[in-house]
Amino acid sequence: MSLVRGDMELRYWERAPRGVEETVPGMATRALIIAVALAAGLLNGCGATRPSKYYQLTVPADAGAVEKPDAVPVTLLLGALMTSHLYREDRIVYGNGPEQLGTYEYQRWAEPPTEMIQEVLLRELRASGRYRAVYYRRSNVRGDFALRGRLYDFKEVTGSEMSTRVTLELEMRDLKNGATVWTHYYTHDEPSSGKDVPSVVAALDKNVHRGVQEIVESLDRYFASHPVK
Repeated sequence: MSLVRGDMELRYWERAPRGVEETVPGMATRALIIAVALAAGLLNGCGATRPSKYYQLTVPADAGAVEKPDAVPVTLLLGALMTSHLYREDRIVYGNGPEQLGTYEYQRWAEPPTEMIQEVLLRELRASGRYRAVYYRRSNVRGDFALRGRLYDFKEVTGSEMSTRVTLELEMRDLKNGATVWTHYYTHDEPSSGKDVPSVVAALDKNVHRGVQEIVESLDRYFASHPVK
């Protein structure tokens, strides 16, 4: 809200009594003070906002020290997920159709979706005990294979039946020669038990864990059919 005050000019066509000339400026000043005070009160009322609520995905316990006897003797490096700006921010996204997207104003993620999904995948790969080590990809960490991917969908799908859609694609490169040796594409619509945001979040959480489990099993099959010497 803003107040715009125009130029005010008093013109006297006849000479007013001396007492009146001294009174008019004082009255104008008092009127201006009252107007500013009322405007300030209105602005304070407009500034009141609803509190935001934050949600997060469930993350499995970190079992990085657990290694099975038949673990693959490789170190996996997990890179960041690329995505659109919508999923790099913290707002929960909903879609009314294939082309129209919106975001909730006061319902938000505790972290950007890409970072939460990356952490779930890291913990699940470690918990599987199938690899010598699994780390985030950083400049000072050496590994044998690098995983990276792209998140296409992470949203509520509105309609006659409420659901959630998660779509992501991952690939793995052999760091010795730079060749892409494995890819996996996941997309799934998980029904929501209700139309409220907590139900949508629960469905997205279930959808992500379903996708991550599918990815872990696919990687397991790859290394089973391509033994590392």
